[in-house]
Amino acid sequence: MISYVEDSALREKVFDIVQKLGMQHINTEKMRCFRSHGSGSRRIVARCYALSKIWQQALKTDAHYIIEILSEKFDKLSDEDKEKVLIHELLHVPKTFGGGFRHHDYVCRQNVDILYKKLKANRTF
Repeated sequence: MISYVEDSALREKVFDIVQKLGMQHINTEKMRCFRSHGSGSRRIVARCYALSKIWQQALKTDAHYIIEILSEKFDKLSDEDKEKVLIHELLHVPKTFGGGFRHHDYVCRQNVDILYKKLKANRTF
């Protein structure tokens, strides 16, 4: 059985990446981060979810996004790969922050690597 726990440390890491990469279109007040345990997924390390337009209308709310990391896979990664996974998931959030997704024609290794280099360059030591 899969279980989910909201992860404030992961959320802080995601917010730090958003800030350092200048992803102003991401409303961090409407972004949540969860750690899951017990998933049977074999190739997935993380997922991004959106509250679609129909759900927004039904619930009378704005768009919200969730990043889920699958602990069994994510925790084994290097720090660099963890950051690249989080960048990958953040790239799925479109500039409109409206409940849709950017697809893998845009969310690709090349764009992740470009942003990862920018993230490393923006670090303060």
